[in-house]
Amino acid sequence: MIRRPLDLDAVQAFVRIADLGSFTRAAEAMRTTQAAVSLKLQRLEERLGCRLVERTPRYVELSAQGVAFLEHARELLAVHDRALAGFAGVRQRLVIGISDHVAGPELPALIARMNAQSPQLLIEIRIGSSGDLLQSFDRRELDTVIVRLHVGRSDGEILTDEKFGWFAAPSWEHRAGEPLPLATLAEPCGVRAMAGQLLDAAGVPWTEVFVGGGVAAVAAAVVAGLGVAALAPRMLPLGAVDVGPKLGLPDLPRLPVLLHSRVNDGRPRDALAVLSAAFRNAVRG
Repeated sequence: MIRRPLDLDAVQAFVRIADLGSFTRAAEAMRTTQAAVSLKLQRLEERLGCRLVERTPRYVELSAQGVAFLEHARELLAVHDRALAGFAGVRQRLVIGISDHVAGPELPALIARMNAQSPQLLIEIRIGSSGDLLQSFDRRELDTVIVRLHVGRSDGEILTDEKFGWFAAPSWEHRAGEPLPLATLAEPCGVRAMAGQLLDAAGVPWTEVFVGGGVAAVAAAVVAGLGVAALAPRMLPLGAVDVGPKLGLPDLPRLPVLLHSRVNDGRPRDALAVLSAAFRNAVRG
């Protein structure tokens, strides 16, 4: 029988490892070191008398006991948060702007992790272009923005960088002698401008055939066979292919993703740390 109470920090470390599949990402989310996370897990395993996580050089996987304990661990943390919420008064609000070129299919899972970290936090997320979001951030309408590297800005924390390619539908064929048909986001869009500049520098004639109000619309145009789009692979449905090498198109650089934030304490900081770590994990695959 376990007589001593569990260490909530250790339980939180275990849940972060389970959610992110990585000691490194868990440490980023908890704003601590990988060694500290490992020590917390070790102490929790010693307290429970069983191994919760199987570690190998290539991956992290929950043991059978870890899978069984995970639901109880989440419940324990949720009850703890509800207990504290009774003294918290008005919910704190965190307003986040995420670039449409950054917010991908992982967004629901990322929001869920933020909510699991700080269920009493009121989270508001706005999607837009990097330029528009940065202007809103400078006007203090947003607490945090996650955007692509923007021309003229040297501030912000680099979260990661991401590969881009020239994507088209598998059945799409470029008609010889015709300009390259592009599907793009509406202006202002840094990726759109970069793609056009690279094609012009390489002497590749091109023309816009579709302008979308969001990445989802551009991806739909690609899958519909309208033309080619410069996008990150994770933004596209399975089946889209990179036609850049086949057509001799210029290489697209890896594009940085930056975090601009004025959040520095409390629940908003903790939720944002979880979001940043989970986002890095999603982009790195």
